[in-house]
Amino acid sequence: MVRLIAAFALLLAGCSHEPRIRVGSKNFSEQLVLGEIVAQHLENRLHGHVSRKLDLGGTLLAQQAMIAGDIDVYPEYTGTALTAVLKHKPLKDPAQVLTEVRRGYARWHLEWLDPLGFENTFAMAVRNEDAGMSTLTEAAAAHPWKLGAGYEFAHREDGLPGLMKTYGLRLAGTPKTMDLGLLYQALSKRQVDMVAGNSTDGMLSVLPITVLQDDRHYFPPYEGALVVREEAERQFPALRPALAELSGKISSETMRRLNYELDGKHRPAREIAREFLRSAGL
Repeated sequence: MVRLIAAFALLLAGCSHEPRIRVGSKNFSEQLVLGEIVAQHLENRLHGHVSRKLDLGGTLLAQQAMIAGDIDVYPEYTGTALTAVLKHKPLKDPAQVLTEVRRGYARWHLEWLDPLGFENTFAMAVRNEDAGMSTLTEAAAAHPWKLGAGYEFAHREDGLPGLMKTYGLRLAGTPKTMDLGLLYQALSKRQVDMVAGNSTDGMLSVLPITVLQDDRHYFPPYEGALVVREEAERQFPALRPALAELSGKISSETMRRLNYELDGKHRPAREIAREFLRSAGL
């Protein structure tokens, strides 16, 4: 009996050292959902061999985890990588941004796969009843707007100052700055009549709100894509083909809905990811 127990313990110890693909994510709702989608998809395709290191922190912490080999793949945004990690100036063309990011990340032997199909960039939104327009150029020609925005947007290089110069947008008074989670509540309660949100905010999928088109392409592209360690691709030959199946599969509308399932309905990320993969035929 003692020998049997000892043998079983050795077996468990051996299993615990089995190589696994480590899926990471940053520490906000959209990233948690995306990380879970990636993890479950790899479990389905590779029959296990996956561990999760979600909710790691911000961009630079996730990047350091990749370079150190603590995680093998995680979702990131092209514009964020270009400006926050590589310290380059913002660019307007999505293809050029992706090319620059791929070139820059090659120094760390990290590969950017083709984008997932959505952007998470700034989004200027108004109530449907107040819209009567579809673009920011049209909004600039209308009445002055009471603007609500996050603290960062009011000052960052690709935020409000440049937006005002590009469109000549007129504001009624000083912008009201607030936590991002309060923007749509303020818009619905008529405390403001335009907000600077994010294009994949979950509330955009359920509220009577119009996102104005950035017709002069002021905001830099922030396409979501997967970053993967080349060493992991060599160790797990099925990894890259499996991850590539997710490219182009998540539209902005889909990402908004998935975010709302988590933030609005408070459903577990695992359930949301499982249902998405099933509906996407993955």
